[in-house]
Amino acid sequence: MLNDTIEQGVLFKKLLDKPLHARFDQPDSSVDGGALLLKAADDRLVLTASLAQCLKDRRDPKLITHSYLDLLRQRVFGMACGYEDCNDAARLVADPVHRLLLDRDPTDGDELASQPTLCRFENAIDVRSLDRMAGELADRVVERHKKRLGGRVRKITIDMDPTDDPTYGQQQLAFYNSHYGNWCYLPVACFLKFNDESDQYLFAYVLRPGDAHASYGAIAILKRIVKRLRQAFRRVAIHVRLDGGFAAPEVFDFLEQEQLKYVVAMASNAVLQAFAEPMMKKARRDSRRSGETEHHYGQCQYEAGTWNQDRRVIFKSEVVRHPGREPKDNPRFVVTNLNSSAQHIYEKIYCQRACIENRIKELLYGLQIDRTSCTNFLSNQFRVLLCAAAYVLMQELRLKASRTALANAQVITLREKLLKQAVWLEKSTRRYVLHMPDSAPWRLDWCQVARRLGAVPI
Repeated sequence: MLNDTIEQGVLFKKLLDKPLHARFDQPDSSVDGGALLLKAADDRLVLTASLAQCLKDRRDPKLITHSYLDLLRQRVFGMACGYEDCNDAARLVADPVHRLLLDRDPTDGDELASQPTLCRFENAIDVRSLDRMAGELADRVVERHKKRLGGRVRKITIDMDPTDDPTYGQQQLAFYNSHYGNWCYLPVACFLKFNDESDQYLFAYVLRPGDAHASYGAIAILKRIVKRLRQAFRRVAIHVRLDGGFAAPEVFDFLEQEQLKYVVAMASNAVLQAFAEPMMKKARRDSRRSGETEHHYGQCQYEAGTWNQDRRVIFKSEVVRHPGREPKDNPRFVVTNLNSSAQHIYEKIYCQRACIENRIKELLYGLQIDRTSCTNFLSNQFRVLLCAAAYVLMQELRLKASRTALANAQVITLREKLLKQAVWLEKSTRRYVLHMPDSAPWRLDWCQVARRLGAVPI
């Protein structure tokens, strides 16, 4: 235990009617008592074990204290609990719950790996291992939902969205991106949506150079996941939703070659604006009469100079009004091979992709997936893969929290309500007992999630 700290407690002399002592002297205790749910979810998904099998350990077995599986689990479980940096390892080396997560004796077992050990682990990664891990992560997600939904899957929607990951050091492949106005990486986050469910499930998070085109690597990602989905779900309709950065001719050619349904946003140009102008005139007229934002929908057949055929483009001719501002034309264009009406495609299909912005915010603000401070690019990619695995576990907890007050909770809320439980651990020759506060405000929800992960009531 960390008994060499300068202060083990404090004294408030006049805060209450009696002196108040606060001491850090409770042995065999932890603030992450609820994190056992992560291990239960991981056992169900076989996630960390599958990812660890993708790694080739070249270390001398005689000199190893921490296996690659243990190191991987320490990082994934730690990230889920809010310890996103390797430096946090020094604070957790003797935590009894985090020892349990690694199948170690909570009081007498080996301490967890130190920051230098974890740093060496992350910097030992190679391209082949990363590729295998990325494929295995997607496989685990697909298998999980195949088992959950069985044969009741008629449609799967693939969403992909780029985001910026600002860099502030000498990271490899960090370049200036004029669109975001900073030096960064340009990762792409990829999600699956089953049928008409509201949630999207992360299956890939790929780090890319900061100056990469938005469509860079998209075909490779789509090719792998489409093949896997068709193996797992027979006769399923696969839809793809992409923003305007992916509107490249090779992407359209791939989507049509694979017979995928798609809606892909497209940047405005003079030809498309000319098609939309009649509707824009109508929207301007209606907006002047109502004083409100007005829009109308239309469609056209359009062939860009780099395309090998014409394609259906639907457009929203919109005039936006805000109090105190001049009205603004806001035409929007979407390329699609769907047969529904223009309004239905735009409002009910394309606009629904905005939900993945919430998922990306969870990754950024709930798990700090943008902590890519390693000099080596492969190490940074390894780190975001581990973070993605932590997010998959958190999404599993959210699934198990259905029909509770935490059914739609964000990652931060799930962590605070489920994982951050004060606990005193008691060990005997036959069992471990986690003593949690009987006044814990989320005890019923925690127990319900635990039972859905295999626990039994006592």
